[in-house]
Amino acid sequence: MDSTDTAASGRDDRITLRFMTTPGDTSGGGRSVAAGSVMEWIDKAGYACAVGWSGAYCVTAYVGNVRHRRPIPPGSLIEVQARLVHTGTTSMHVVVTVSSAEVSTRTYTPATTCILVFVAKDEGGRPSRVPAWTPRTRSDRVLAEGALQRIPARTEIKRLMLVEEYTDATDAPRSILRFLVPPGVVNWGGKAHGGTVMRWIDESAYACAVGWMGVAPLADHAVAVYSGGIHFFAPVRIGDLVEIDSRLLHTSAHSMHISTRVLTADPRTPDRKSLTTLCMSVFVVPGEGGVALPVRAWTPERDEDLRLHDHTLEIIRLREGITPIAASLALEP
Repeated sequence: MDSTDTAASGRDDRITLRFMTTPGDTSGGGRSVAAGSVMEWIDKAGYACAVGWSGAYCVTAYVGNVRHRRPIPPGSLIEVQARLVHTGTTSMHVVVTVSSAEVSTRTYTPATTCILVFVAKDEGGRPSRVPAWTPRTRSDRVLAEGALQRIPARTEIKRLMLVEEYTDATDAPRSILRFLVPPGVVNWGGKAHGGTVMRWIDESAYACAVGWMGVAPLADHAVAVYSGGIHFFAPVRIGDLVEIDSRLLHTSAHSMHISTRVLTADPRTPDRKSLTTLCMSVFVVPGEGGVALPVRAWTPERDEDLRLHDHTLEIIRLREGITPIAASLALEP
């Protein structure tokens, strides 16, 4: 047995969480579990898998291609499976699948699959080496190859999102939430959970989507069907002043594409804000049978809105080149 095998011996590369949804997990429309709750579960399971493998405190660096394939009914049983699919020097790529079941049947059906990247940290907060992981099964190998193939597109999407400037020179529909980070969301590193930040993003984007749809039928039932390009640049600390700024950038016939930025500041200097997280979400309004209803069209006119609209189309083009992770593959032994 070589030194790598020795370092990784006794470490689990998979984890499964099971629990039941609570009323607090329900979306604003009340008909399904909120996407923010699902992303919180995804982060918890992925984090547990990363920590279990690395044996160190970890931080969420990226969450990508969160495709909510179907709504999860309130009161469902939930199973969240996380598995390691690739390790770098200090990073771990983890695929997470969320499935749900009715209490009466206990037959789990996949609802969401995505990939997360975690970075291990030492006691001083610096990136820490992680034991190398080696694929053992067919699904291990396919998922590992897929993780590597996604890196160039993810890097380009991150670059495009970071170079764009957002100012108040806009007529775009927006939702801005501001609050102090409460102690109840702290993790073992003394920062807000990445999953909690994603829940805030979903809540703000939901408010933006519903606000744009206004009094249209079933507008308050808007749901996120996709969240991607979620990059975490800096931690959100307890006591920080947080600003969640969601802006509508593009509408199609049946969807709303919303960019959300998370900024933080010291409450004593609220104007000195720092960008901590970026995300692009897609919302639809499900009608009868789950068919998406027509969306009120938004046409950008100001320079910044036109630029960000074109930026969104470029992100969509890059995203379409990324093959979704099949739940059947992620759940394969």
